[in-house]
Amino acid sequence: MMQFAKLLYFRGFHITFVNTKFNHKLLLRSMGSDQLKGLPDFQFETIPDGLPMFHRDATQDIPSLCSTSAQKYLLASLIDLVGKLKSLSVVPDVTCIVCDALMSMGIKAAKHLWLCIRYT
Repeated sequence: MMQFAKLLYFRGFHITFVNTKFNHKLLLRSMGSDQLKGLPDFQFETIPDGLPMFHRDATQDIPSLCSTSAQKYLLASLIDLVGKLKSLSVVPDVTCIVCDALMSMGIKAAKHLWLCIRYT
């Protein structure tokens, strides 16, 4: 997803890369803080996944993350984050949400936001 985000960025898209807090820590550890120098409009945001934080080298309970946590925490957090981004004048309007197959709540968030935008 990071490589895809970089490709979109170099094609002129404004990127906000959203990750769970747990996965963002892993990303920073694996990539290093200098990895995105030279990409000033490339932003990172985190949302809580509702699962307990584990040891830094542990993995999360993926079935719980995909079922309970995604439905209960991630969807609402993503909708709130997009709302926050929309209120910032320095960030272009959100026009697309790209998510991987395990996090289909991104599709639900996009549908929810489209309905809210379209009918308000």
